[in-house]
Amino acid sequence: MVNRIGFLGVITRVFLWAFLLCLAVVVVYPLLWMVLNGFKTNGEIFGNPFSLPSHWSFDSYQKAWNRGVSNYLTTSVLVTVTSTIATVFVSAWAAYGLTRVNIPFSKLTTGVILGGLMLAPSVALVPLVKMFQAMGLYNSFWALLILYTAFRVPFTTFLIRAYMLDLPREVDEAAEMDGCGRWTAFWRIILPMCKPIITSTVLLHILFAWNEYLFAMVFTSGAGVQTLPVGLMSLMSKHGTEFPVVFAGMAIAAFPVVLLFFAGQRYIVKGLADGVGK
Repeated sequence: MVNRIGFLGVITRVFLWAFLLCLAVVVVYPLLWMVLNGFKTNGEIFGNPFSLPSHWSFDSYQKAWNRGVSNYLTTSVLVTVTSTIATVFVSAWAAYGLTRVNIPFSKLTTGVILGGLMLAPSVALVPLVKMFQAMGLYNSFWALLILYTAFRVPFTTFLIRAYMLDLPREVDEAAEMDGCGRWTAFWRIILPMCKPIITSTVLLHILFAWNEYLFAMVFTSGAGVQTLPVGLMSLMSKHGTEFPVVFAGMAIAAFPVVLLFFAGQRYIVKGLADGVGK
């Protein structure tokens, strides 16, 4: 009986590893195929798309970089970094007020903030376009910064608030006895204690802002303010017959976020498990 259980355990483990290996191939192979096609010619892509390049050359990557990918990459980095800082700071400060400060109508305020999770971005496109045009912010960096921050604050606040609810109240009492004000307690005590969920929300927002397409397409039209998703579509429309250049541009755009995801996936899981999972 013991041997039978041990045999079933080995078989289960073999099937599990085989499944995970197949899943890894399904995820990694398209990325690898995209990178390799950036080294090929049009003839090689259409003639034998699954073969290795006959000649390894970075010409397509250089062309993609010079044809606008460098500008799109700079804009994406700027928008992503600034919107991440703004979103996480505003959300953490809001979560602190909702969980550690006795304010009137706190439950109603929480419901209003979290109600933003139910607002679909596509529903608000027309009034937002009119509003940003009237404010002179349409087709600008500030439009994307405001939109990315506003539409991600409810979700980020929800995550950080769930984590802060489980922090001991004795910490606030000790900080008050030591003469700390609200801002000092938040910045030097509560925020460092929320490092796991802060790290998770930072990574999640980066993944969102880097790949967001709808707002970037509607609210930007100039090459100087377009992010990578919109810029790559423009690259495809202008140089659609040069598929190696298109694949090279896609590979350049995917590399930073893929690297970040694999480097930070452990922190995403840990932060969410320690927060919402409690």
